[in-house]
Amino acid sequence: MSRPTTTANQLKEDRYLDLTLRPTSFGEYMGQQKIKDNLKILMEAAQKRKEPIEHVLLYGGSGLGKTTLAHIIAKEMNCQIKVTSGPAIEKVGDLASVLTNLADGDILFVDECHRLNKSIEEVLYPAMEDFLLDIIIGKGPSARTLRLELPRFTLIAATTRIGLLSSPLRSRFGVNFRLDFYDQKDIEKIIARSAQILKTAIEPTALQTIAQSARYTPRIANRLLKRIRDYAQVRADGLINQKTAQEGLKMLEVDEIGLEPADRHI
Repeated sequence: MSRPTTTANQLKEDRYLDLTLRPTSFGEYMGQQKIKDNLKILMEAAQKRKEPIEHVLLYGGSGLGKTTLAHIIAKEMNCQIKVTSGPAIEKVGDLASVLTNLADGDILFVDECHRLNKSIEEVLYPAMEDFLLDIIIGKGPSARTLRLELPRFTLIAATTRIGLLSSPLRSRFGVNFRLDFYDQKDIEKIIARSAQILKTAIEPTALQTIAQSARYTPRIANRLLKRIRDYAQVRADGLINQKTAQEGLKMLEVDEIGLEPADRHI
């Protein structure tokens, strides 16, 4: 079976999208208005107190903008962001290495945090609450505990599986935000912005056609735009109009609501 065109899971080609199409400010970030309003108040209050923001948990489907939001928060707070993921932190030593290399005010972004193992979570609890790191040195009767003070950092965690997070870990986040699917108008704005960045001419009717097939997900919208841009450059002199968009989607075997052959078969 061929690789799905409209999957929301991040692929290698998305690294290019991340570098070129990812919004860098709240002004460029379309949709999720309530979350943006809450984050602006949270950040402004923290800046007035001259302290880091509380730990933030972002959850929702793949491709909805959790990673983008984390980077925007770091930029708006004028601080460094260190990025890792749940599967990458295999041992307590891995977590200790990451935490001890943070500076005051830094943001640690952990993607797919539901894949952290329980021993890592237990080390995170005092780190999140008291900014302390307990490390056990040695084994058996000679083992001893070493307590390290950590800088005041902010943990931003993202997950697509909120139900797999343990209750003690969830309760240690100051704020939880659920990213929902985008509406048609916001997806059209995202496609229009991306087309402008990619220097691709696109008509309003084509925006609607692509947006309808994007499953209300920005990552899928950008991926479809790139593929249809390729088709337009080869078959339609680079202009994406409604006919070109429809023909491009037909070639990709994506219908008007974003379903592919395997989806329709199911």
